[in-house]
This record gives sequence, structure tokens and C-alpha cells, in this order.
Amino acid sequence: MRGGTVTRLPGRLLKRGFFEASPEQVAPRLLGKVLARVTAGGVLVGRIVETEAYLGPHCLPPDPAAHSYRGPTPRNSVLFGPAGHAYVYAIYGRYFCMNISCEVEGQAGCVLLRALEPVAGADEMAVNRGLGSGAASRQTTPATKTYRWGPRKVTSGPSRLCQALGLTRAAHDGLDLLDAKSALQVRDDGYAVDEVLVTPRIGINKMNEAVNWPLRFALAGHPCVSGAKNLTGKRIHLR
Repeated sequence: MRGGTVTRLPGRLLKRGFFEASPEQVAPRLLGKVLARVTAGGVLVGRIVETEAYLGPHCLPPDPAAHSYRGPTPRNSVLFGPAGHAYVYAIYGRYFCMNISCEVEGQAGCVLLRALEPVAGADEMAVNRGLGSGAASRQTTPATKTYRWGPRKVTSGPSRLCQALGLTRAAHDGLDLLDAKSALQVRDDGYAVDEVLVTPRIGINKMNEAVNWPLRFALAGHPCVSGAKNLTGKRIHLR
């Protein structure tokens, strides 16, 4: 169900071991999985279609673009804990971005979620984004629902997807995404991904030595991916 909010969680929870690997291994494998947020009214679900890997300070070389680069702090402590937890941080004083911790405990690493495809609760996500109600914004054809505001405007971009799902640092930082009782979960609903596009990460300072590291992963041609029309890069097969 795409438009209205649902109450049943899709698929199955991922295992801890999935995330106890290096971020550059986890990030492409996360594509196609779903992020589900349990709300008072049901469940909001988005399919992960774009990610970026950020390496821990134990790596050689360490990743100067990562929040964990200078070691553990009160802000980034989640990254140095067990894998599979949400690391949510604020940017520009009003927006949020969400990462998932990777590696074994003590070795920080994470994957930034850059874009989702709305799967369930798209109407509520649009309202959260200030795009108006689904009833006013939606056009329905016999076969499917299309939205005049477009799904890309709802969940394309790390801050947009957090706003769409109502994610904040205060409420969601540190949540275990692999706990069946958690309000925020990462699940596998069987969606198959065979080919992934690899490019340098976005928004890295040009003076940063990590600016050209190929650690961004996306579903090629997907409309919710950042800069989908002009996106180029190396294609890799996961199966």
C-alpha cells in the first residue's frame, strides 16, 4: 500500500551481523531494504535507494569526512557502540540526517541514508514535509497513484527523508534498528537489487582528501536518487 499509512511492518528485521562489517560493504547491500517508523497512527515505510559510507578512525587511512574521525565524543558515541543503531545529528540548526552504525563495537563506522522511495504512508510524509495533504496533491489512475509533488520531493535527500518520517535527534538517536519493539527499524521485504551505481560522495569539501573516494551508492535510474537524470559512475553487481 503506497498512499495511506499501514499498521503491519513489512518483511523481516535484519540481523546484527549484517551491519558488523565495513561501511563500504554495508552501504550497497542496504539498497532495496526498507526503513520503517512506527507512529501512533500506523507505520511509515521508505525503501532505501541511495547511501553513503563513512569509515571509522581505525581504517587506514581514516576518513576525514566522518564524524568519528577525531574519536568518540558525546555527540558521536552511538557510532562507537554496537552495530545497527540510529545515529541522528542536526545540521544548520534545524534539519536532521540519519546514519546507521556499522562495524563491531568500538570500531566506528556508519552509513548515511541519502534517499528513500515512499512505500507506505506517503500522504503523511508529504504533510510532514509541508507539501500538503495527499487528498489535495494526488492524482489517481486505474493502475497506480502518482503525485503532483512527486516522491522525489518527499524523501530525496538526507534531511528531506528525516523530515518526511518525522525523525529527530532527541527522539531517535541511539535507537536499535534491529529490535522488534523499536519505533524505528530496518527490514528486508525481499526486494532484489542486482546492480548498484558507485560515485564519490556529495557535499564533501573540495579541500578534503576524501572528496573523491567512491563511497556513494545508488539504484541507477531511480527517480528518488539525488541528481537522478545526470547520475553517472561505476556499476557493480551484488549477486
